[in-house]
Amino acid sequence: MYVTAPRALTAPAQDTAAVVAELRDRAEILDALHRFGLGQDLKDRDLFASAFAEDAELDFRPAAAKWGGEPPVMTGRDFIVDTILGMFTGRIDTTHQVTNPRIVVDGDTARLTALVEAQHLLIADPAVHALLKNPYDVELVRDGDRWVVRRMRIDNAWFTGEPKAIFG
Repeated sequence: MYVTAPRALTAPAQDTAAVVAELRDRAEILDALHRFGLGQDLKDRDLFASAFAEDAELDFRPAAAKWGGEPPVMTGRDFIVDTILGMFTGRIDTTHQVTNPRIVVDGDTARLTALVEAQHLLIADPAVHALLKNPYDVELVRDGDRWVVRRMRIDNAWFTGEPKAIFG
């Protein structure tokens, strides 16, 4: 599941232009995941949507299966954005923290694995919460000078609280 390459950069150290280009790609790749998390936290439709390719796929089934949830695979940027923000806006406060990112770039595609800790609180009753530690496996594509998510699979390492109260 994790990217386990033995080193971060593949560009030769003496090729400054290649190193700079690779570092830029890596920053933009990680930024796609940050836009995903912060877009949810701020309920910012444009920021959240900017994380995804038009034909993106989001698979939350592996994580939900840990507590008995059965969500569908979400396909298409607009469907993903409408579904998630529709479920959270005005009902759930979230915070997302991204750690342990590992990236492999292959031309105009990339793979990112990371751990994301996501806190969810019911606005009407903050004592009802779910704190999730989720391994993410993300496939991305280049979209001009930025990167966007083509496929995201979210698993769950552990949780505390009541995910069913949050996600249904």
